[in-house]
Amino acid sequence: MKKDFQVSESVLLAVILTVSGGFMDAYSYLCRGEVFANAQTGNILLLGVNVFEGKWEQAMQYLCPIVAFSVGIGAAVMARYFFKEKNTIHWRQITVLMEAAVLFAVSLMPREYNLLANSLTSLACGAQVESFRKINGSPAATTMCIGNLRTATQSLCDAVLKRDRELLKKGLMFYCFIIIFVAGAVTGSFFVGIWAQKAILISSALMLAAFLMMFIQPGGNNT
Repeated sequence: MKKDFQVSESVLLAVILTVSGGFMDAYSYLCRGEVFANAQTGNILLLGVNVFEGKWEQAMQYLCPIVAFSVGIGAAVMARYFFKEKNTIHWRQITVLMEAAVLFAVSLMPREYNLLANSLTSLACGAQVESFRKINGSPAATTMCIGNLRTATQSLCDAVLKRDRELLKKGLMFYCFIIIFVAGAVTGSFFVGIWAQKAILISSALMLAAFLMMFIQPGGNNT
């Protein structure tokens, strides 16, 4: 039996979300005090370094986004729980609409509020990483690269060993998504240089595009 088509797992939607993922990381790092929006491993590392050096104020710059990222994951879980059975709107649309609103609010914040801006951006990223975990049915991430790099390399090796074209296509697709993430980061770097803190409006617009795209078919089993 053919599986219901899920817009949330489509390649086109994943491209939009991945561009935004790279954009947000470049934005928070370059424009908001060298803090990562998505790469919480980096934030945790820098948190530990600053705690060790007794730089408590700087440590807070990393701790708050880490906590906010977790809150974002929790918000997506709650959206799934309360809106899973709704037919008028998909729970993932709730999360991307929330992302769009949060990122719009971030664009209005001057750099004196970097801690709040970074925390809200990480919250949006946490919601995204929990809501969109597959591309074409395969586990994937639109906000980071390490898992995609593992999947791409494993698929490529399996393709060679098993002489399987589908695995080759899968591996190449995931390598492409890493390139797309980098392209999002490059785009973010460019627009930060022009629009400074307002550059995040581009990610907000991408989230609105994702929200509207999901009206095409909200998604088979609503999982």
